[in-house]
Amino acid sequence: MDYFAHETAVIDDHSSIGKGTKIWHFSHIMSNCTIGNDCNLGQNVVISPNVVLGNNVKVQNNVSIYTGVICEDDVFLGPSMVFTNVMNPRSAINRKNEYLKTLVKKGATIGANATVVCGNTIGEFAFIGAGAVVTKEVLPYALVVGNPSKQIGWVSEFGHTLNFNADGLATCKESGEEYQLKDNSVTKI
Repeated sequence: MDYFAHETAVIDDHSSIGKGTKIWHFSHIMSNCTIGNDCNLGQNVVISPNVVLGNNVKVQNNVSIYTGVICEDDVFLGPSMVFTNVMNPRSAINRKNEYLKTLVKKGATIGANATVVCGNTIGEFAFIGAGAVVTKEVLPYALVVGNPSKQIGWVSEFGHTLNFNADGLATCKESGEEYQLKDNSVTKI
């Protein structure tokens, strides 16, 4: 085993777990999921079948990642945040063939107690504020908060607010990286 699993963790057969990954107390890794290298899965995390987590994904306590979710490298999932995978669930109706895909792109952060409604993409390095309810696509580098979530600004790859000048340029004070805003799209330059 090239990964660590606490003795209370349950890991089903046919899962792929990368080197250096840590799986903590009372977590359940279900069959046919793929977890990359150097991930950290906190206490009471559930990874459902066919979920894919990239490298260096941090999953805080009490997060369930349901079938249909893909998280790329360097994603952060805050404590007790929620994914859904069916748009109109009903207890008496089996809708397993209606799971929608949710894609969380590289470097995105989803804050504590946020909810991400299925079928949406969270863009690269986007930042979802604590308690937000995401009901639509989130642009790369976007900062969104509220219920339903609304974009209130832009963030750098370091997660710091970007303030664009009249020419659409911003410099991250913490890293010195430069960004350009054009046609409601941010790129690192």
